[in-house]
Amino acid sequence: MWRVRRVIRWMRPGFYIKRWLVLILLGMGSLALAFAQLVIVIHDEWPRAVDAFVYDTLVGPAVTIGFLLLVGIGLIAFGAYRLNKSLMAPLHSPGSLREWVRMVRAYQQLRQGIRVVAIGGGTGMPSALRAMKSVTSNITAVVTMADDGGSSGRLRRDLGVQPPGDLRNNITALARDEDLMTQLFHFRFTSGELADHSFGNLFLAALVGMMGSMDHAAAVAGRVLAIQGRVLPCTLDDVNLVAEVRHRQSGEQLTIKGESNIPKSEWTIEHVFLEPSGVKAFPEVVAAIQDAQLIVIGPGSLYTSILPNLIVDEVAEAIRASAALTVYVCNIATQPGETDDYTVADHIMAIEQHVGVDIVDVVVANNHYPVANAGPNTIYVPPVPGNHAIRHRYRFVYADLTDNQRPWRHDHEKLRQVLLSLRSDSFHRNAQRTHAGKTPVLR
Repeated sequence: MWRVRRVIRWMRPGFYIKRWLVLILLGMGSLALAFAQLVIVIHDEWPRAVDAFVYDTLVGPAVTIGFLLLVGIGLIAFGAYRLNKSLMAPLHSPGSLREWVRMVRAYQQLRQGIRVVAIGGGTGMPSALRAMKSVTSNITAVVTMADDGGSSGRLRRDLGVQPPGDLRNNITALARDEDLMTQLFHFRFTSGELADHSFGNLFLAALVGMMGSMDHAAAVAGRVLAIQGRVLPCTLDDVNLVAEVRHRQSGEQLTIKGESNIPKSEWTIEHVFLEPSGVKAFPEVVAAIQDAQLIVIGPGSLYTSILPNLIVDEVAEAIRASAALTVYVCNIATQPGETDDYTVADHIMAIEQHVGVDIVDVVVANNHYPVANAGPNTIYVPPVPGNHAIRHRYRFVYADLTDNQRPWRHDHEKLRQVLLSLRSDSFHRNAQRTHAGKTPVLR
């Protein structure tokens, strides 16, 4: 239905398109008549009454066929020329044709880029999306659906929709005009019943009401914003995140329900899980993971953004079975209430505890700890201790990943260079193994 409406729009008056389409159709009809008469002449099945008229009036079938061919070719050529001129009219201004050629070339290059799946949510994963969207448009962002705080939580309770906040953050990160879309979608109302609601959350909630589900709403939002890739909810089930925590001083154990309630500085998170149990992954997420060439997990909140995706049924299994290179991008700084005092090793140990080993191939971590612009609350994540057993289970890649202005955040250009070098290195190592007659290490 959507495609039909798009075609009908082109038929409106003033486009100077319909007349040339009709001319092309007449030309095609003339060619069809010419070929039909040629077939009849070859098979000598022309009716006698008509045969005599054609032969006597047009001096034989060759003249008739030739005339129809010339008319058909002429009408099609002239109609196509004028149709092309009408469609290309906006490009006749100075410099527009050059810009159009540049856009077409860039579009083709991005369309042929590597297939990337990014898994996470929150405010961390957009760094990975920005890192890759300049080299490929084949990006699938998979985000958690367990948020229950702030504007997302209110919409979830009041309207019964899945939380739109993480979808919003990552949709804007993939938008072509990211600065404008980020300002618009992150704009928060400050008074009235809409106070503290962001425009982007309300926009997605409205689309859910129109389209019927969050996955369709995200797809429509992606088309509206012309994003480079797509953003998918990890699951379509109504889920809540639950954490088992231990008090740092007293050792008291407690179960906390709700993502927004989990990060508490005086408690240590020991385990997280989803309610209800047996949450199913969105099928398109599993298909994207199976088709990926590069899977990027993180950066983002370990327990409230990354693990809620990985513990969904079929997601970890799909990653483990995928032929893609899987990279975990560790956070630059610790997160109060979640990863206090964590090293890079602690991040990986937490993932292993929840979904087992062999999920990640390469761990990318920061090794630059600037003081300027960091502020007193920034505590950098230290590297894996030298005597830690986990050093032998994974490949660790350290690099300066810090943003100059906000050093607790990843610089997307630095991150892109590391990810592309890993992808290239993996490709060349597999090529060398194949050339040597060995089985490629696909993951």
